[in-house]
Amino acid sequence: MKRFKATLLTGRSLKQGMGKEISKTSDKYKESVSICEVHPKDMEDAGLKEGDAINVITQFGSVIVKCVPSDHIPKPGIIFIPYGPYASALMGMNTNSTGMPTYKGISAEVEPAPGERVLDIRELLTNLGR
Repeated sequence: MKRFKATLLTGRSLKQGMGKEISKTSDKYKESVSICEVHPKDMEDAGLKEGDAINVITQFGSVIVKCVPSDHIPKPGIIFIPYGPYASALMGMNTNSTGMPTYKGISAEVEPAPGERVLDIRELLTNLGR
């Protein structure tokens, strides 16, 4: 298993929106936002399988999420994490006077994280505050 560079995109997803309507502390919401969609070629090259824990790292932070193959990713080298606390852990607070942080085009690295677990939302938010 090996590390690779990628461009992180974040955004809304249907499952994320449905989970949010139930509760942002529900298992359904956590399952919908604690994933990283990865191009199947990147997964193959990195030796990853669906559901594997991966560490996504940006200049702003890192987070453990589950790896999910996606045919919606247009080409290798791009990853997608739905809006939520896991994506927020990877973006900076600077808004460049726009009032909105950068949600797309963030340089990232992805590494396999065998033996690591995805934190639940409360644990994640507690750790981010440290």
